[in-house]
Amino acid sequence: MHTTSGRWRFGLALSLVTVSLWGILPIALAITLQVLDVYTLIWFRFLVSFVLSAVYLGWQGKLPTLERLRSTSWMLLGIAILGLATNYILFTQGLALTTPGNAEVIIQLAPFLLGFGGLFLFRERYTLPQWIGVSVLVMGFTLFFHEQLKNLVTAHDQYLLGSGLVVLGAVTWVIYALAQKQLLQSLSSFSIMLIIYGGCTLLFTPFANPKVILTLNPWHLGVLIFCALNTLIAYGAFAESLEHWEASRVSAVLALAPIVTLISIWLVSVLAPTLILPENISFIGIVGAVLVVTGSMTIALGKER
Repeated sequence: MHTTSGRWRFGLALSLVTVSLWGILPIALAITLQVLDVYTLIWFRFLVSFVLSAVYLGWQGKLPTLERLRSTSWMLLGIAILGLATNYILFTQGLALTTPGNAEVIIQLAPFLLGFGGLFLFRERYTLPQWIGVSVLVMGFTLFFHEQLKNLVTAHDQYLLGSGLVVLGAVTWVIYALAQKQLLQSLSSFSIMLIIYGGCTLLFTPFANPKVILTLNPWHLGVLIFCALNTLIAYGAFAESLEHWEASRVSAVLALAPIVTLISIWLVSVLAPTLILPENISFIGIVGAVLVVTGSMTIALGKER
């Protein structure tokens, strides 16, 4: 099984880059979905990521060689490609049927499952303080999202369908992430993501409508390009973080993403009230946010056994 490099500070920094970009991504996606269909949006994100990754690796002289590819498990690559492609379609479609805040809440099933996947599959271990951190994290999420969870219980059918799609998206993302971590034994993180981007681009090409992109105004086109660059940078940082840090610790940092999302939604609603509706956060929610940060950092920075 894959083992980390031990450069945990670098892994932490990369995880924070990922969580910041993933935290603001649902807002950008929600804006883009107002003018673009789900399949074209996903196709464009993967296409731009593939092209820029290929240019970068070619310029660095680090494109994967045939010898490297022969020694790689194509079954794992296929699982990773299908897992990420399925995650994108389920999460984006679920986002279109719910709200950015709700989607980001539910998708947090993914880092939880990834953390336990790291514990069981890669034989990572938590110390007692880290298990306490898990309890604090769960308690914090319960308080932070009590209003969202209450809304979910009383939601209409479309909202529930969207939420269910996001849940399935979280499961498929974990399958991708665990396969991607194991692939690090034979390929670099950038090479793995290049192949995954290329495979996902091919999968969505038959369903995309590129001509619609040419009709977008400068504002929506700029947001679309941001979504694509967000994919490239965030997933590149995430993939590289797994090279240097345990999956269970990376997942703990990723648990901070919904807090970034809801803070970003509040800022956008203040600066541009007509662009997106604000998410209401009570005092109990603020207490929960503090507990989430505390629990996440306890897990991520706890000493190894």
